[in-house]
Amino acid sequence: MQLRTMYKNWSGLKGGYILAFVFFLQANAFSQNIIIPVETQHSALVLQTNSNNNLNIVYLGAKLSDKKEYEAITAQYKQTSEYTGVSNAAYPASGSRNLFEPAITVTHADGNNSLDLQYVRHETKKLDENQSLLTVTLKDPVYDLEVRLFYKTYFKEDVTEQWSEIKHNEKGNVVLHKFASAALYLKAESYWLRQYHGDWAKEMQPEESRLTHGIKTLDSKLGTRTDLFQAPVFMVSLDKPATEEEGTVLYGALEWSGNFRIELELDNQDNLRLLAGVNNHASPYTLKPAEVFTTPAFLSVLSFRGKGGASRQLHAWARNYKLLDGKGDRLTLLNNWESTYFDFNETKLKALLKDTKALGVDLFLLDDGWFANKYPRNNDDAGLGDWQENKTKLPNGIASLVSEAQANDVKFGIWIEPEMVSPRSELYEKHPDWVVKQPNRKEYYFRNQLVLDLSNPQVQQFVFNTVDNLFIKNPKLAYIKWDCNAVVYNAYSAHLTNQSHFYLQYVQGLYAVLQKIRKKYPTVPMMLCSGGGGRVDYAALQYFTEFWPSDNTDPLERIFMQWEYSYFYPAISSANHVTDWGKQPIKFRTDVAMMGKLGFDIVVSKLQEKELRFCQDALKTYNTIKPIIWQGEQYRLQDPVSNAVAAVLYLNEQKTSGVIFNYLVNNRYGAGSERPIRLKGLDPKKRYRLKELNLYPGTTSTIDADKSYTGEFLMTIGYNPDVKAERASVVLELKAE
Repeated sequence: MQLRTMYKNWSGLKGGYILAFVFFLQANAFSQNIIIPVETQHSALVLQTNSNNNLNIVYLGAKLSDKKEYEAITAQYKQTSEYTGVSNAAYPASGSRNLFEPAITVTHADGNNSLDLQYVRHETKKLDENQSLLTVTLKDPVYDLEVRLFYKTYFKEDVTEQWSEIKHNEKGNVVLHKFASAALYLKAESYWLRQYHGDWAKEMQPEESRLTHGIKTLDSKLGTRTDLFQAPVFMVSLDKPATEEEGTVLYGALEWSGNFRIELELDNQDNLRLLAGVNNHASPYTLKPAEVFTTPAFLSVLSFRGKGGASRQLHAWARNYKLLDGKGDRLTLLNNWESTYFDFNETKLKALLKDTKALGVDLFLLDDGWFANKYPRNNDDAGLGDWQENKTKLPNGIASLVSEAQANDVKFGIWIEPEMVSPRSELYEKHPDWVVKQPNRKEYYFRNQLVLDLSNPQVQQFVFNTVDNLFIKNPKLAYIKWDCNAVVYNAYSAHLTNQSHFYLQYVQGLYAVLQKIRKKYPTVPMMLCSGGGGRVDYAALQYFTEFWPSDNTDPLERIFMQWEYSYFYPAISSANHVTDWGKQPIKFRTDVAMMGKLGFDIVVSKLQEKELRFCQDALKTYNTIKPIIWQGEQYRLQDPVSNAVAAVLYLNEQKTSGVIFNYLVNNRYGAGSERPIRLKGLDPKKRYRLKELNLYPGTTSTIDADKSYTGEFLMTIGYNPDVKAERASVVLELKAE
């Protein structure tokens, strides 16, 4: 306290000598190294100051019961000389002693590029019985620049969120060239990275490889829809590739909907440093004196029970703390897109509303094509931005459809893509300065459209008004599908004077709009759609109840995609629709879509009588089991890559009820469930019965529903769902006696 008072009293004096003297006193005051454990139920991140008053990470691993023993960890490593004393820095800076990739790089007001961050103080606040927040303050001893590191822990879920704040009081602006959210440092024999790449209709394609020396970078520079080619989620296994239930594995995910950058650097001592944050590509940030720059959060969960253990912890955290209404309900729906595409009118839609009622879902969703008059939205090359009902298609407006939905005892939802604009639109003609485009270059389109400049407050208000006006005119509107199909080409804002701020301020503008919408309409369900999983992350999912994993709804493909998404996102957040994609029968398609939030995108009137009856019965069954799917613990039993049969179990917290999905994913001759599939997570002493659900009309089950098994038997020996070509999809209910 005395040193901080001295600093405050002397801070007005000229030069860096006073600051340097104060930090000299502090270094002597802290000559005994300070240990700061950041603990959750099972794991610990341990920070420690060294003799130079730098703050380092000395441990990331299983929590020790005796906190004093954290002090003994460093001495147990007899690695080669480290040279700098900051290679394991909690927030490595550049331009001083650091020889590795920095988390922060700055140019000071006087043009100097060096930075040395030293420990000043830390404070821990217990937010509630499960959440704690550690704040650590670091300062440069010469320049008046401060970084605050935040570690928010969720004890029961083993999740930690990290972010940073950067500010200064120099006599002029400081330029931030790099500004990571978090740094981690790990020690192991080897490291195995599981990362994800993709494209439209090919989302979440996994790759696993051993990390070698140097830097592995996962990043995006797309501006919007930034997950299209590379996902901001990953996992690192320590010592060997983790399996579903065995091995040590770290999950990481950046909570940011814009350009991201994740770096994994294996150093000369075989230690791994991990940096995650906003991509600094084309984005140096000019920080004014006293301005606070806050980075987005990076979340991590460390599991010692394999990939499955990590995912179950992350799912619980998401439902409890991050996903909008994560413990609430969801609406099943019928979407018109694959029934009509752009070719519809009021008469067709009213017939589909009757189909919605006949099918038995909760809501009808009107997709793209309902708006614009001067440049009608009859295909995807016109109309975006002109959010008035098309008078030819909808002479009585959306209101008449909402009323018709009410008359059929269903709800009504609508599609919008409010961040985008078509070159052929009235909005573009009236406000060309609202469009992201270089003034002296030819326009280049993605899906025949451009991006609106959400760094501009006027554009933010326009996007908010687009949503707000829909609700003002149609108070009974019950659902929004929010699309985002374009990426940023020729990045330029007519509003901004500093173009290097564009990528940051676009995303901040998007969040400002979503916060305003949620303040006025806190409970309306909204789907986060981006031509598929182009924008799914936990920052966006604070505002959306669900996301659209992929436009590829082929059920066989979806088994693989949903498998990978499920490592990071709970089933309640995944919108899965039954469509006409793929060659599988309606039962297979419906069973796959039930592993999440179920919807339909089919022509109900063209279903055969048995198909319609199956769908109606399946919806009734789904309504009884959806609490287990949405809120239960997920156990992946057999993966679709190395097995002919894929199997997934959802089990309630009491271990008394579960649902098992089994799918044939190999069409080779004789493929099927030759061997039993072992269950996981059961009470070994309880007895369970297995009953087949979702039987197609006219078929009988081969599963003996009268027979019971102990949990021990089902986990040791297993069960056989009798999956084969003529029984390609089998859904089983698990009940304790």
